[in-house]
Amino acid sequence: MLLREPAEGTPPVVAEPGALAEACARLAAGTGAVAVDTERASGYRYWPKAYLVQLRREGSGTVLIDPIALADDLAALRDVLNDTEWVLHAASQDLPCLAELDLRPRSLFDTELAGRLAGYERVALGTLVELLLGYTLEKGHSAADWSKRPLPIDWLNYAALDVELLNELREKLEAELAAQGKLEWARQEFEAVRTAPPPAPRAEPWRRTSGVHKIRSPRGLAAVREMWQARDELARKRDRAPSRILPDSAIVNAVTADPKTVEELQALPVFSGRVQRKYTASWLRHLQAAKALPASELPSPSQPSDGPPPVNRWADKDPDAAARLAAARAALAAIAEDRKLPVENLLLPDLVRRTCWRPPADLAEDSVADALRAGGARPWQLELTVAALSKALHSTAS
Repeated sequence: MLLREPAEGTPPVVAEPGALAEACARLAAGTGAVAVDTERASGYRYWPKAYLVQLRREGSGTVLIDPIALADDLAALRDVLNDTEWVLHAASQDLPCLAELDLRPRSLFDTELAGRLAGYERVALGTLVELLLGYTLEKGHSAADWSKRPLPIDWLNYAALDVELLNELREKLEAELAAQGKLEWARQEFEAVRTAPPPAPRAEPWRRTSGVHKIRSPRGLAAVREMWQARDELARKRDRAPSRILPDSAIVNAVTADPKTVEELQALPVFSGRVQRKYTASWLRHLQAAKALPASELPSPSQPSDGPPPVNRWADKDPDAAARLAAARAALAAIAEDRKLPVENLLLPDLVRRTCWRPPADLAEDSVADALRAGGARPWQLELTVAALSKALHSTAS
């Protein structure tokens, strides 16, 4: 059955304190967990703010809240939400922008993660709702500019539907996990998501410029860095997505073409556009600034890393490490297949690589467990993998 709008209709957006007080009273009077979702403006805005918060609770109905309009008036909402369990889909995507509003769950249930642990190959919200509940959700606005005001009614229908069946989906998945003996695993994973610290800032984020692999010289990479940093500063000030200030392809194209004058830069695609033409003198200055840098300030051609080298180089650099990784991957794949879950959820691939590249000096199971635990492995993962991984770490190339 195709759902085009919520069964109770789409509620108006709560955007003023009086309406928020009424909504919080309804939520407080409800029972059970609160289904939670957010809409951001990725691809349009620089900052990953929540521009809409969707909530649904048994006995309360659905509530749509404009957190931008109510930024200074959310204390009552915090009082209601921060002492409840939340149900989210792909919680790690929503928790950071909710934490910026000082909204933090006491506990959570992640339906996407639950679906993975239950063995479903496809875990998009719409897919799981269709498989487990028999409904098809009206989709199509996930990439919209949610900073737009007022929000169109069809967008609000879409947003409300994202929490319409979330609690029912949770009940189905929880029952499946319990039947498979995986409910405790899921609880440990949910808690790890809930308590995860913010990711550390990337050391050299400009290296993620799409197409940067085409630039080989340190001087060329310095030019990419200069333009990326200038674009990022402008995007921050204007709260616009960097790609809307200047596409990655334009940066790489400018560095490759190496224009000497404003006219030469304006002759390139993108820079010839009406909006970009007024900025070309500034972009050219940044390209020229890279040419004036001393050699000591040029970036390395290769990206610095504190981790192991690419796996395809292991056989040459350390054949025994390559043998350890091959044995570990085979053992973990067998365990994952037997338990019907993705191998990446059994143990993080990066943790496996790091452990195989630099294993503990003592390969006893207790030492391997300590190494995995230090890398963030949960108790259920240790229980399933330590013995097999300890054995794999004894492998050699000979």
